[in-house]
Amino acid sequence: MTAADPRPLTGEPVALDLLNTRWTEDGAPRDLFAGAAGLSRVEGLAVWLRGAGLADRFRADAPTLVHLMTARAALERAVAAPADAGARALVDAVLEHGRIRVTLDAEGPGERAEFADPAWGPAWTAAHGYLELLGAAVGRIRTCAAGGCALRWWDATGEGTRRRCATAACTDRPKVI
Repeated sequence: MTAADPRPLTGEPVALDLLNTRWTEDGAPRDLFAGAAGLSRVEGLAVWLRGAGLADRFRADAPTLVHLMTARAALERAVAAPADAGARALVDAVLEHGRIRVTLDAEGPGERAEFADPAWGPAWTAAHGYLELLGAAVGRIRTCAAGGCALRWWDATGEGTRRRCATAACTDRPKVI
């Protein structure tokens, strides 16, 4: 049996989806990697890997979880303070564990991520995903403006004006002007 993902916001780009493994529910903090919804830490990791589309490439085990939590802490700090050199150094430290290999196959040029230690794969993938978001449009990473919610998403609206996450708890709150 496969456990359901208990998080209120899923499906964001991998870097933000990793950040959304922590959320608030009924005023209490929840963490997918620390027993949310009665899942063990590794079960929570398996749920996240499946939701992020990484379950077929990486194992849900203790080393992977440790590295992923390192990446989550680095990304939380970088998203909160993009100009912080220390935050950028933490993301760079995660990126040191993988690389992009340029390839040529029957379809033409391509790329493949490589890792000396596959347990770093999901962490590196999330950190690399953060760089891709920054390259796409700086300033489109959003944190919910509803009080008590810290979920993050990629604002794909044309105007870039979305201020609340897509959860019912936040979108149904009256707007304060």
